[in-house]
Amino acid sequence: MTTKRCFPPVVDTHTRVLVLGSLPGEVSLAQSQYYAHKQNQFWRLVGDILGEDLVGMEYAARLQMLLAHHIGLWDVVAEARREGSLDSKIRDHAGNDLVGLIASLPKLAVIAFNGGTAERIGSRVLMKHDSGQCRIIRLPSSSPAYTLSYPEKLRAWQALQKWLRRVG
Repeated sequence: MTTKRCFPPVVDTHTRVLVLGSLPGEVSLAQSQYYAHKQNQFWRLVGDILGEDLVGMEYAARLQMLLAHHIGLWDVVAEARREGSLDSKIRDHAGNDLVGLIASLPKLAVIAFNGGTAERIGSRVLMKHDSGQCRIIRLPSSSPAYTLSYPEKLRAWQALQKWLRRVG
């Protein structure tokens, strides 16, 4: 089993919504991009919420659009051993410094876990930390491995809209 490592956080001082995944999958790691697998619905979900064609943008433009709408990204797992991409295969993980990141985001209003594994791991860390005014929500995973229909996923992800900045 090989050790996989996450990417740096994508945040700035204006981040109001922090979406936390578990650990990038094989395709994402190979391309050094969050949610790079074509079947992962993250960019489509967030794009539909924002009214932006994130799927049609270059990766750097996607990240800039997230920041423009005050959305940040990171993962709860800093590194772990894992064969393949499934969260169920994560072994011997080391967590990211979620508390430190949260403390550096003065406008953070909500922490959104992208799926159950991210929530299980991240909640253990955040239970020990006073997240202040931050609301914590669990979203259905954007992964193709989670087979909830797209309209049902989108309905759940729309809960983020009240914290997002409208651009344009």
